[in-house]
Amino acid sequence: MPRKLSSIAPDWWDYTTLDNDIIQAAARLTPDKMLKLSRPGFKVIFYDTLEDFYLAEALEYVAAWKQSTADNPVGICGPIGPTEQLPLVARLVNELNLNVRSGHFWGMDEWFDTVTGTEVPVTHPLSFERYCFNRIRRELRMPDASLHFPKADTRAYRQSWDSGVRCAVMQGGQGDVKHWAFNDPLRRSGKFKSAPPSPAEYRKLATRVVDLHPLTIAQNARTSGGGNISMVPTKAISVGPVETWKAEKVSIWHAGMHDNPFGQRLTTFMISQRIPDASVPMSLLAEHPNVQFNFYRGGIGACDVEMH
Repeated sequence: MPRKLSSIAPDWWDYTTLDNDIIQAAARLTPDKMLKLSRPGFKVIFYDTLEDFYLAEALEYVAAWKQSTADNPVGICGPIGPTEQLPLVARLVNELNLNVRSGHFWGMDEWFDTVTGTEVPVTHPLSFERYCFNRIRRELRMPDASLHFPKADTRAYRQSWDSGVRCAVMQGGQGDVKHWAFNDPLRRSGKFKSAPPSPAEYRKLATRVVDLHPLTIAQNARTSGGGNISMVPTKAISVGPVETWKAEKVSIWHAGMHDNPFGQRLTTFMISQRIPDASVPMSLLAEHPNVQFNFYRGGIGACDVEMH
């Protein structure tokens, strides 16, 4: 049987093309059942307050950088959206007087300007690079050369992953289209007209310029632009699965503001049950050896039908 057409964007692959049995099983999950989906290589954790949630996210930075030395540098790869954890990272480093000069940071992604053919400048209102670590005292923070942001020319960024710096953890959020970074589903065209790429094919993708699924564009307008879809770029530069599998741990943070109750359940279910499918890019993490999903309990919500 051919796969269903997307009910969101028929020219694309996305989670609406999945078998109905998977969708229904995910929608039935209660928070208690989600918590029990941990297995070897996949851990599910709940936090009862947003304060605890974002503090735990910030502490992953501190824990990674505390492992770093000049001879054995260690870094973390993280999102600049959401940004709530970043001021906490700076406060922890400053208050603990923690020298993180040997540490490294990889930004996950950046917007791409189709007019100039380059990454957007830091002056762009949606630029990720501008939300970095300037709040950390200069004498404590790593030099600019240890901050790696993806550019339209991805060569330097990709080489930084093979420069002898160990990535202790890659953090991420989850978008409406079930991506981490901007690893969106692919268009439904060419060799992928009838079926999405296999997990093995998708995992060969490295840092690259990507076309954004319409759902991703709409989401970023909602979360960052007051709903103004026209201001959101249609392309971005994204860390790829190739680099993701070089991270010792992948830690995904679900506060309930970027993806909805169903989406949070769907990827938890697919990873737990080892159902990787490239129409749901996050589900490919079922094949990573160390994945942790972190949930704010108040943001998990329910999948009950309720008219508004």
